[in-house]
Amino acid sequence: MAHHHHHGHGHGHGQGHDHAGGDRDTDIDWAEMATHLETQAELFTPLYAQVLSWLGKEVTEPGLIVDAGSGPGVISCQFAETFPGARVMAVDGSEPLLERARARAAGLGLVDRFGTLAGELPTVLADLEYPVDLLWAARSLHHLGEQRTALAAFAARLAPGGTLALMEGGLPARFLPRDIGIGRPGLQARLDVMEAEWFERMRADLPGSVAETEDWPALLTAAGLKHTGTRTFLLDLPAPASEPARAYVAAYLSRVREAGADGLDAEDHATLDRLLDPDDEASVHQRPDVFVLAAHTVYTAVRTA
Repeated sequence: MAHHHHHGHGHGHGQGHDHAGGDRDTDIDWAEMATHLETQAELFTPLYAQVLSWLGKEVTEPGLIVDAGSGPGVISCQFAETFPGARVMAVDGSEPLLERARARAAGLGLVDRFGTLAGELPTVLADLEYPVDLLWAARSLHHLGEQRTALAAFAARLAPGGTLALMEGGLPARFLPRDIGIGRPGLQARLDVMEAEWFERMRADLPGSVAETEDWPALLTAAGLKHTGTRTFLLDLPAPASEPARAYVAAYLSRVREAGADGLDAEDHATLDRLLDPDDEASVHQRPDVFVLAAHTVYTAVRTA
């Protein structure tokens, strides 16, 4: 619902994510999510540009970059453009999403150094022919039941001196002021609670799910990596929001309305209905106070030997 996206077989799409499954169904149909994943990632391009600029200082001239849980490849292509000397491999469990990634790379003239690999994380990484200089996993790790095992598998694929970069955590996005003039104030905070509960069910339903304290630097250290670093990046799209930003907010709210029907009271339901009615002046399609403010955190660590 607010800051995530996710798959029951354990692959990410690697974009930003909005967790919203059907009522209690935490299995995500990634192909169905494709357009939303693309528009969300495109909207977050300014944030990813900051992330990649930071990673460019941490990782000099990588030969092979792997986007683990790439989804439709928006960020994978951004990596290829940012690191012109690198070959980029988009890895995902969904072939339809990888088709979109290949089409995007072709449209950007990147095909000669862009590849895709379909299969479940982390085992599919064993199919990579070369060690990896930069392995990027954006919100894909939390779709895997055994995160510690997955991190060890990620670390094992790194070249000596290679970097593992995880995007996990951060803050739920905000789109509206606390008091929007309709319904009970604080709607987004209540949606966050629903999302947290949904996320917990999603994790519990994963095959082989193991609960972990989400101390990412500690988990990276446990995987044998060194020099952990943490940085948080802000996406700040002030009101009045652009059409793509409004579309993203509307898509998020409509998924929440479908997914959380049983967790919302009648008043919040009515508020969501108004926020989603394009003919209503109070809707996110028309109201002047819609914005997007989000913080994504990236954790890095290096394989020293």
